[in-house]
Amino acid sequence: MSEKMPKPSEASTLAWTSIMRARERLLGAIEAELKAAGMPPLAWYDVLWELVRAGDGRLRPYEIEERTLLAQYNLSRLIDRLEREGFVRREVFAEDGRGRWVVITEAGRQLRERMWAVYAGAIETHIGCKLAENEAKTLAGLLDRFL
Repeated sequence: MSEKMPKPSEASTLAWTSIMRARERLLGAIEAELKAAGMPPLAWYDVLWELVRAGDGRLRPYEIEERTLLAQYNLSRLIDRLEREGFVRREVFAEDGRGRWVVITEAGRQLRERMWAVYAGAIETHIGCKLAENEAKTLAGLLDRFL
């Protein structure tokens, strides 16, 4: 390979490492707080939240996949589990009898609200109280460049 491979600067490498470490530590802390409160994992919240945000409370599985960080095979198992627990139900997609909607139930809405109480506190504990408001906005703006 005679092509010269681009190399990141030391600052870029440090930024990458810091982003990844912060992500792992923050997710671990939030998951631990949810578990300590007797709540399911954060992935459950993510799916339920996307369904709530959908307005009519329903999405197709591929739409949930696009809106979350869950791989399709993990999402399918998670939706199965949420359905068994009564937090979502599947409905036939009228335009295509083969497709299905995933619809949040009232129990799912209630679980998401209970989880949010813990999740919101964890966000404040692990992020909010460590950043001034203007710092949080600056950080969010910088990270938005990657989205």
